[in-house]
Amino acid sequence: MFKFLKKLWRDRRGNALVIAGAALPMVVGAAGLATDTIQWTLWKRQLQRAADSAAIAGVYERESANGATTTVDSTVSHDLTLNLHTFYGLKTGNPNCSGKCTLVFPADSGVETDQVTVTIAIQQRLPFSSFFLHTPPTITATATAASIPAGGDACIEALDTTSTTGVTFSGNAAVEMPDCDIFSNTSGTNSAIGRGSAAVTANSVGGVGGIQQSNNFTVNAYRPYSPALNDPYANVNPDPADMHCTSSALTPNTDFGSLASGTNCFSSLSVGPNQTLNIPASYSGPIYINGGGVDFKGTFNCSSCTIVLTNSSGSSTATIGQLTTNATANVNITAPTTGTYKGIAIMQDRRSTTCTGNCNTINGNSASVITGAVYFPNQEVWYNGTGTTTATCTMFVAKRITFTGNSGTSNKFKSLADCSSEGLPSNASVRMVRLVG
Repeated sequence: MFKFLKKLWRDRRGNALVIAGAALPMVVGAAGLATDTIQWTLWKRQLQRAADSAAIAGVYERESANGATTTVDSTVSHDLTLNLHTFYGLKTGNPNCSGKCTLVFPADSGVETDQVTVTIAIQQRLPFSSFFLHTPPTITATATAASIPAGGDACIEALDTTSTTGVTFSGNAAVEMPDCDIFSNTSGTNSAIGRGSAAVTANSVGGVGGIQQSNNFTVNAYRPYSPALNDPYANVNPDPADMHCTSSALTPNTDFGSLASGTNCFSSLSVGPNQTLNIPASYSGPIYINGGGVDFKGTFNCSSCTIVLTNSSGSSTATIGQLTTNATANVNITAPTTGTYKGIAIMQDRRSTTCTGNCNTINGNSASVITGAVYFPNQEVWYNGTGTTTATCTMFVAKRITFTGNSGTSNKFKSLADCSSEGLPSNASVRMVRLVG
């Protein structure tokens, strides 16, 4: 027996099996730990993705609510139900998202506004590590998002939020605005469209919805799915108390010297072909059009004034006129730089009925200069024909905006800072939502 054991001890055959057997617990342990580590890493990546998405959704909600945080919790909760893919549920006991997340709203910092920080966590037992860890590790992910400037100022802004498309360029329209942005608040898959032979040069084209790349656009950037732009003139409403009306129309035949003192309100405004209407410099201020329309076929000159299509009636259904600028027209308007209508050259009362198509038109061969905003908050504006409208500081702000025909608009709009002396607003800068932490 002892001889057999000595022989077996000296025999080296099979020693690898013995070593392998001895090392087997280490191999199994390493495999088990690796499996659990991979699972922890996967959870971390999934959590981070969900936190990133939730934080971005929170900022979009704050942007739409003018910075308010009241509804951010429900928005973040909904986003987490859509974008959390850990299979296991989030760790509970947190103050937000029905106990499943933590929300923090950091103060604005520099250009970063409406910030939202989302923190989520998961804590689940895993097969191998549970043999050694009494309490499973907590995997945590934190993300902070904010609204930041996109580097441009919108000189074409469509306010409509319900249509598929807010800004359209078609036909042979040629629009050159290399230093400013085109933006649409519509949320369709193509918020701003270029088609036909239209040629548009701008800093960027963006929208709340999608923006499809187009050969019609020569831009530095496309900015789809951006926060909606505020209406820069949302607080501007004609005041009937400021309207001193006459039943007469304003025409080239109007004798300003015979008007009653303070008269600034007329039944309509029209300038016929080959006619000229020069508004006296002493007559600066708003020119109210009481229920009628504006029809330009000739030359109209007015410095430091605003044409306001409105109605002296306080009724919400009062008749509001429309604008027509014919092919033969030459319209030169400079908006006031102070007062209620600061920066607005032509305005239509927001009580106007909804109108689709060429409701308000700037047509044809007009060699006009409009310094200030063309503001039609509840109706569409069409620019068409073969015009060559030129301006240094012009904004188009309307429910929807269409450039068509052979229109040619050259706008040397630089930035809102450059145009501040002309009274243009400072809140028309395009922004985007991005992760900042």
